[in-house]
Amino acid sequence: MLIKLSPQRRDETLQVIKAGEVLIVNGENFDFSPIGEGDTLPALAISSSWFLDKVERIDGELAITLFLPLPWNYSQEQAFPLPLQNVPDGPVYFPQPLPVDHIAELGQVEIAE
Repeated sequence: MLIKLSPQRRDETLQVIKAGEVLIVNGENFDFSPIGEGDTLPALAISSSWFLDKVERIDGELAITLFLPLPWNYSQEQAFPLPLQNVPDGPVYFPQPLPVDHIAELGQVEIAE
């Protein structure tokens, strides 16, 4: 499975678990096993605001695009995420935000006298 990420400024949390060709997105199951080779499922046919683009199967692999919520302390890895390739079963790990203490350090400016 290939999961592409589209960053969007949101304060919501995205939790995804992969189980074969099923994605559990924030507790809701989405079974993509019926999608055959070369088939496309439009994003509008998926009852979730987390799917940005069509879901399709290319060369036997499902390709999915999800919105990636960006918190106020987002990192460069979140702002410019790489596609997640060969995603294994289990929790899907996304790029993480900057630690809050790192943001505080960046905000401190010393003024020379």
